[in-house]
Amino acid sequence: MQKIKYLYNPITATPFRDDSTYIEIIPCQSLRPYIKCFWGTKKPVINIKKDIITNELIIPDTCMDIIFHVNYTDNKINSRFIGINNEAFMAATQYDKEEKTSIFAIRFYAWTAILFSDEAMTGVRNSIFDTQQHFSKIKSAMEPIIFDISTLDERVKIAEKLLLDELNIKRLNHNLETALFCIFRNKGNIKTTKLADEVFISSRQLERIFNEYIGVSPKQLTSLVRYQNIWNDILFNKHFNVADAVHLYGYTDQSHLLHDFKKYHTLLPSEAKRYAISKANK
Repeated sequence: MQKIKYLYNPITATPFRDDSTYIEIIPCQSLRPYIKCFWGTKKPVINIKKDIITNELIIPDTCMDIIFHVNYTDNKINSRFIGINNEAFMAATQYDKEEKTSIFAIRFYAWTAILFSDEAMTGVRNSIFDTQQHFSKIKSAMEPIIFDISTLDERVKIAEKLLLDELNIKRLNHNLETALFCIFRNKGNIKTTKLADEVFISSRQLERIFNEYIGVSPKQLTSLVRYQNIWNDILFNKHFNVADAVHLYGYTDQSHLLHDFKKYHTLLPSEAKRYAISKANK
C-alpha cells in the first residue's frame, strides 16, 4: 500500500473544518498507508437543547469509519461502522435535551479497512453496522477505556497502538494493490476491461476481489476516484477549468462532467466550493 499512498487523497465535503466538535489528526507514519485520519471532538462538549435540526453534507469519500459516541450525561457509549458510500446524504443532528458528549472516530481507506477486520467487506456499501460485526476486537478493546480517556490526543495514542497490533498484512492482495495503482495513476479514468488487462486477471476475478475487499465493483470505485480527483482540483487547483477537466478525466462534454459531479455531491462545483469554505472554522 506504500506505493499508492501519495497517488490519491480523498477528502470530505468540508475539508477545511477544524473546530471543537470536529478535528482531524493524521496517524503515525506506520499507519498512514492504511488510516486516512482520526477525528472527533477535541474534548467532551456540552450540547445545548435545540429545536432546530442541523444538517451536514456527507459525500462519497472512498473511506470507511468506526465512530465511537460517548454520552456522559446518560453514562452510555456506543459505536458503529460506516461502510463505503457511493451516494451523498445529509446527516441530521438535533438535541432534545442538554447533554455532555464526545466523539472519537477512525477513518480507514476503503481498501484497507479489511486489514483490521474480522470479516470481508461484502455488502457494506451504503450501510451502517454495529462495530461488533466487522471489528469486534477493536470494539472490545476501545469501549472499556474510551469513557475515561476523554481527550482526542490521548485516544489517538491508544488507538494507534491497538491498530498496529491488529494490522494483518497477510490479508494484502497483490492483484488489488496493482488495480488500485492503475486506478489512482489514471485518476479514475480507466475502463474495467482495461484495468483487468493491467492486472492480468479476468474481469470476473477483479469484480470478486473488489467486492470482498472494498464492497463495491471496480467500475464504481473508479467512478468515485474520478469524482474525488475533480473535487480536489476544484478546491486546490487555482487554475481549475471545467473545460480542461472534461478532457483530463475523459468526459464527453461539460454537461456530462457537471451531471456526474452533482450526482455524487448534490451541488455544482461552484456551490460545493462555497459550502466547503463556509464550514471552515465554524
